[in-house]
Formats: sequence, structure tokens, C-alpha cells
Amino acid sequence: MRIAIVKLSALGDIVHAMVALQFIKAVYPDLTIDWVVEERFSGLLADNPHIDQVLPVNLKALKTDKLRIFGEIGKVRGYAQHGYDLVIDAQGLIKSALVSRLLAANCAGFDRNSIREKTAAWFYAQTVACPYDANTIDRNVKVLTRPLGLEVGTHQILEKRPFLFFRPPQIELEDYFSKQQSNILLVIGSTWPSRNYPLEKYLQVIFGVEANFLICWGNEKEHWMAQWLAERSLARVLPQMNLNDLKAVVAKSDLVIGNDTGPTHMAWGMNRPSITLFGPTPVSRVYQTKINKVLKSPSAVDPFKLNKNDFSIGEIPVADIVALSKQLLPTPAAETAES
Repeated sequence: MRIAIVKLSALGDIVHAMVALQFIKAVYPDLTIDWVVEERFSGLLADNPHIDQVLPVNLKALKTDKLRIFGEIGKVRGYAQHGYDLVIDAQGLIKSALVSRLLAANCAGFDRNSIREKTAAWFYAQTVACPYDANTIDRNVKVLTRPLGLEVGTHQILEKRPFLFFRPPQIELEDYFSKQQSNILLVIGSTWPSRNYPLEKYLQVIFGVEANFLICWGNEKEHWMAQWLAERSLARVLPQMNLNDLKAVVAKSDLVIGNDTGPTHMAWGMNRPSITLFGPTPVSRVYQTKINKVLKSPSAVDPFKLNKNDFSIGEIPVADIVALSKQLLPTPAAETAES
């Protein structure tokens, strides 16, 4: 049997869906699984032993060049030649539903009461019900496993194996990581300004925890932010990285602290300690574990209508981040034993 998963974006959402693969393959080891994804995120899926082919598309480019639609349709029709027995749309958008339907007639996805773009459900031969405001990881796991007749429980997800894989990075990590101190990766950017913890408070966190701080960035604005912090502290700005290198950095970090955004969620996917800071977005997007914690601002969040003008993330006390960091970091005795 051959299936295709359609989960186009975004980085954190793809991470939350990928966890389902290990449970699927545990029951159906011979199942062939391809994954359709926006090409800028394809590196996240690369080297995963549970994925046979990563199939990139560039639907985002259609926003600025409508004529590219014919090329993208042709690309998807080419992928359809693989002969899929089932296509599962884990995105729940009209564009992802259209891609799914072009791949095969037998499509599955969320029912109309479980997604914002309800028309997408018209394209599915079978549907999965899961409240839109339910935990994001649970939603992704359900839509990917129920069409295959599987039920995956919370305890299984909590006991997951790491599922992000990487090759040797292009950057020399030894030049950035300390052997004498714990290494903390800061993820300071996100898609909305209101999701970003204030730089001045990140600076206080750096001063509050004795560790080697590294800062990653994804665009010029974030690069400027990272440099601002580095100029005022001993924190170091990492070079521009591809997704393979980012996975390698997360895997080597003792703790990841960051906003509600993809690189922070990658720590959960790799079973690395993390603190995710939430302001205008719901904490139901993640699973909390012994090593993966969240801190939420005092504002109320409506998951059906997020408020991009909610800057309450800045109200999270620096002292709470510092205290939680010290709890999650390895003790000096543990570090000595490991070395």
C-alpha cells in the first residue's frame, strides 16, 4: 500500500504531524509513505527513515506569480503517477485539499466542523472529526492515523522516540558549543511581532543563567535582533543555517528557549529540553513533558480568532524563565559524568 501525506506548512505544524509516522510504521512497516510539502520546509522531513519520498511544491510563490499555477499543477499530477491508494490531507485548507484530490480520488481529511476552511472537506472520501480547538499534536495524529484504522493515545505520544534526523552539519558546531558550560539555544523570532518575547527581557535571561547562549535566526530582521543581544552580552550569534544544520544545533543544545515558533517545537520533536513562551497563541499547541515546559502570559486566547495585537508575552516574568531554565539544565555533577 502506498499513501501520500499532504502537510504543506508551517515548520512547527509539520513537526507536530511527523510524530504520527512512528506509530503508523510500527503497525504497517511495509507501508510506503510520501509527503507533499512546501519546498522551503522539505529539509525538515529529509533523512526520516519513515518517509520514502519528500515531494516539494511551491504554492507560496503563487501569491506573487499566478501563472506558476500551471507548473505546480503539472508537478502534482506528476506525483500522482506514483499511484496512491490513499492521500491524507493533514492541513485542512482548500489548497491542500485540491492538492490531495489531484494526487488520488481516495482522500481523507478533517470533517467540515474541524477546520476553518470548511469547503476543503468536500474533497475527502472519508473524514475525521476532531475539535479545531483541541491539542494541535492530537489533531495531527488523529487525522493521520484514523484513516488507517489506528488509535494513538496520549501515553504513546508522551513516550515517543525522537523523529527529526540530520546529516553532519555544514557549520562547525564545536566552534560555538562550550564543553565547560551548558549550552542554551535562543529562538527569538516568529511570524508575528506579538509572539516575540521582548529583546530586553531575553537579555535579562542571558544575564540570569550561567550558560553559553547561542542565538539562531531566519531572516535579516531576526539577524539584527540576534546581533543586538550579542553586542550587549556574551551570547553568540549562529551563522545562517539550513534546516539540516538547525536540527543538528537543536540536538546538541542542553536547552532551547524560544517563542511559539517552529525551531522551538523542534526541540520537542528531538526530545531535547525546552521552554516555549506563549502570548497571543494557545498552549494547547504543544505537549508538556518533564523536559518540555511552557510559560504563558496572563491574557486569554480565543483559538478560533487569534489576536495579533496581544503583546502580553512581555508580561512573562524573567524570573520564571530563569528559574525554570535552572531546573531543566543538567547539574554540574551530571555534566562531569557525561564528559
